[in-house]
Amino acid sequence: MIEQPTNPDTEVTASGIRSLPRRQLIITMGGVMLAMFFASLDQTIVGTAMPTIMRELGGSSHYTWVATAYLISSTITVPVVGKLTDIYGRKWFYVGGLIIFIIGSVLCGLSQTVLHIILFRGLQGIGAGIMIANAFIVVGDLFPPSERGKYQGLVAGVFGLSSIIGPILGGFITDELSWHWVFFVNVPFGLLIIALFIIFFPNIRPDILEHKIDFAGVATLILAIIPCMLALSWAGVTYPWESPVILGMFAFSIVMIGIFILVEGRAKEPIMPLWLFKNEIISISMIVIFITGFGMMGSIIFIPLYFQGVLGSSATASGSFLTPMMLGVIAGSVLSGQLLSRKGGHYRIQGIFGLAVMALGMWLLSTMTTNTSYLIAVIYIVITGFGLGNTMPLYVIAVQNAVPHSVLGVATSSTAFFRQIGGVFGLAILNSVMNNRFIEEYPSAYPDEIQNQINQLKDVISDKDLALINSIPDDPLQLLSEQTQNVLFQINEQLGPDVNELIGYIMAPIKPALSSAITHVFFISLFVILSAWLVNFFIKEIPLRKEH
Repeated sequence: MIEQPTNPDTEVTASGIRSLPRRQLIITMGGVMLAMFFASLDQTIVGTAMPTIMRELGGSSHYTWVATAYLISSTITVPVVGKLTDIYGRKWFYVGGLIIFIIGSVLCGLSQTVLHIILFRGLQGIGAGIMIANAFIVVGDLFPPSERGKYQGLVAGVFGLSSIIGPILGGFITDELSWHWVFFVNVPFGLLIIALFIIFFPNIRPDILEHKIDFAGVATLILAIIPCMLALSWAGVTYPWESPVILGMFAFSIVMIGIFILVEGRAKEPIMPLWLFKNEIISISMIVIFITGFGMMGSIIFIPLYFQGVLGSSATASGSFLTPMMLGVIAGSVLSGQLLSRKGGHYRIQGIFGLAVMALGMWLLSTMTTNTSYLIAVIYIVITGFGLGNTMPLYVIAVQNAVPHSVLGVATSSTAFFRQIGGVFGLAILNSVMNNRFIEEYPSAYPDEIQNQINQLKDVISDKDLALINSIPDDPLQLLSEQTQNVLFQINEQLGPDVNELIGYIMAPIKPALSSAITHVFFISLFVILSAWLVNFFIKEIPLRKEH
């Protein structure tokens, strides 16, 4: 055992990381949790401010690009950094990620155009990817598998906590200061965390210092992931699913995945060692993580839309209804992690329970109607969140327990990578399912008497507004946009009783159609989660190691 030096900048090999002084161990974990909170909080704060940003910069048509740039850059960064930290150590990558994130924040706050925001959110995503990848890896460095559950659960709980605080803080900063401060507020907190890491974080380094970076693997991974994620982000929104652009990007991505596999099979030190996936524990864990990431989007993305569009909440209030779900996630994560460490590491049994609770929550959500009360809906989402939280620490620890410390970084970061990819697939496919179901449920044509009323409006409303009303049966998804609803509201205010029947006919089918569409998404998500529940039965449960 190598004795732990008092200077954290001194190199510490993997065999010596358990002898950290208790004070330094506590401060190091505190810094890790702060960094995780910092990275995940930014996503929810910025999400609240985005409508204001787009309105001031005049780029509403590029709204999705801002989120896409951040998501793609952070997703690609995670597996690459996971491998590099196995080679060069965690500390200075962590500090570098924080610095990149702060620089990106400042540049976002100074942005004058939507293009600036898109580019600099991409830069922020790189920094966030580095921090998120390291958070779960470092827990593996500091504690043996038998103890990790307690701390992985806390780290996962921090993610849920940031989802609660972020929207409230983002709304307050945007209203009381300006949207620029949504980004500038990251600077002082980031500098504080950097100082903590430089002073206290141990410079954990591998025993072997001569390595060869797999540049070909990095390049082919990037070329495989970016087209796939862009296609999933654009499909059904910017381009039809069957369009040449989308199909071409998917085809290119599949070819690059094939080349990536060939490259990794021959690389001396592959960025994502393929032999890892020959281990049944790792391969089954990755499948379950991907599926739960897919199903998770069925709840997180569509719950606010249900509260707003079906139950009639305001846009701000509808977002706050995710708070009970995230409280469930926090409770589930912490409880699951504690049980995993204290009861012998039965991750398969806990997975059966957690996924069953999550599936139950999805089934309950799928039974909601336009008459469902707020209280019942909140109970259902708490159950779903508790089930989701139960699963979050399990498979990370199962994977870490199945690999040697030399590949801890790449194995752990792969779990975050597969969860994010699963979420992207889930968002794209479930959003398409919802849109198609909504179109099916909404009347496909106006009756003659309603069409006659619309024709009589041509002398009192603009041609643009008249064309909008006439196009609604062909594209009812317009009714979900705030702009279309404002047009209909203004027409109603302007003409009053003369259009009450018309506006009522147009608006009345929205709630039942949207309710049917969203609950259909929950029903699809139910079967997705059930498939993960079945796969979980095949995972081999081995005792959690008490030493590294």
